[in-house]
Amino acid sequence: MAEDVPIKAAQTSFRIINTLRELEGAGVSTLAERLDKPTSTIYDHLRTLEKEAYVVKKEGKYYVGTRFLGIGEQARSRHRVYSIARQELDKLAEQTGEHTNLMIEEHGKGIFLYKTRGSEAVQLDTYDGMRVPLQTTAMGKTILAHMPRSDVEAIIDRYGLPQITEHTITDESELFDELDQIAERGYAFDDEERVRGMRCVAAPILNEQEQAVAAVSVSGPKSRLRGGEYEEDLPERILRVANVIEVNLTHA
Repeated sequence: MAEDVPIKAAQTSFRIINTLRELEGAGVSTLAERLDKPTSTIYDHLRTLEKEAYVVKKEGKYYVGTRFLGIGEQARSRHRVYSIARQELDKLAEQTGEHTNLMIEEHGKGIFLYKTRGSEAVQLDTYDGMRVPLQTTAMGKTILAHMPRSDVEAIIDRYGLPQITEHTITDESELFDELDQIAERGYAFDDEERVRGMRCVAAPILNEQEQAVAAVSVSGPKSRLRGGEYEEDLPERILRVANVIEVNLTHA
């Protein structure tokens, strides 16, 4: 079997792209300092990326180019669950007035595949394509709850259990206890575990093998998501939506 040998030049280009995205644009010197690379190396990579239209230069700074829009949309569209779930999530957002979301797991991270806002939704940092640690969200926890334990342990070994807020689960035994509860009741809660002041209720989208191919959720401020609304009404709503998506996935 061939060894997993990384191509350093390719790694550097991808690190540059990711850093440009994180910083929302940067100059050569900033990138060189951030990535601990010679400015000449960074400049050569940027020139190549610019020539291939993956980055653009404006007023001395480089930015991620719009070419990634087409790549991202093509990647998203190949997931059938996206086209099927989108309409249901739009309706749920209209009914609740809050954020509704669709997440998949890829390379051990939770990926926001789609999100939409109801009329009362607050501003959040989430966006289509955003990658987050799975254990920090209700959707991610429902996905983990339907994975083999060995797969969950492999994700923890790779990424750890990063703490985002004081409510994030960072203890492995506590996480597995919660995953057991989620698997038993069929839905998950997120009580300020990724964003302070926000709560979320999520349910998995299961295939015929009872594996989570995705998860859907409703999220909103804890001042609105409380009591019976948070503990009973929203779980029932999100379970109904998940069931509709599962049936459509099976028979569409």
